[in-house]
Amino acid sequence: MIAVIDYDAGNIRSVEKALAHLGQETCITRDRSEILGADKVILPGVGAFGDAMEHLQAYGLKDVIQEVVDRQTPFLGICLGLQLLFERSEEAPGIPGLGILKGEILRIPEGEGRKIPHMGWNCLELSGDGRLFRGLEHPFVYFVHSYYLKAEDESIVKARTEYGVQIHASVEQGNVFACQFHPEKSSDAGLQILRNFAGL
Repeated sequence: MIAVIDYDAGNIRSVEKALAHLGQETCITRDRSEILGADKVILPGVGAFGDAMEHLQAYGLKDVIQEVVDRQTPFLGICLGLQLLFERSEEAPGIPGLGILKGEILRIPEGEGRKIPHMGWNCLELSGDGRLFRGLEHPFVYFVHSYYLKAEDESIVKARTEYGVQIHASVEQGNVFACQFHPEKSSDAGLQILRNFAGL
């Protein structure tokens, strides 16, 4: 069973649909016992960093997520879910993130011909040892975001892309995985990434 955490952020149903396409049993939940009892856990989401942290706090999910990580249960953050795993975001000054991983979320810089939010397909440059990317070489994946990750420890970065600045597009540390892009909207490559996560 894969638990998909429901904290009133968008894009949860599309994650569920992609997992169902792969034959994975899923539940959308904010129930502590269901989340802790799952084989794997996903924190999806689109929206604002500050609002999302407020919802996680209100639903008592911050401690649950930390407990999932401490139990070594495979955990995947997607888009906003990636950003929330880090310490802080320029989108919400003064509001701490979950702090499970070290780094910060920065605004994509303005530039001539560069639209923000960044919406579209980009090729990933892989580090070669990311478990989410087994069976993939130069995957094209779909992004929708105005803020990007700068991880403190570059060794956890397993995929990068460029959009006016180098974006840390996917990270992996122990049982914690995260993608700035949307694997559930990234066609066959995205399904392979979700399949790899489900197979951990």
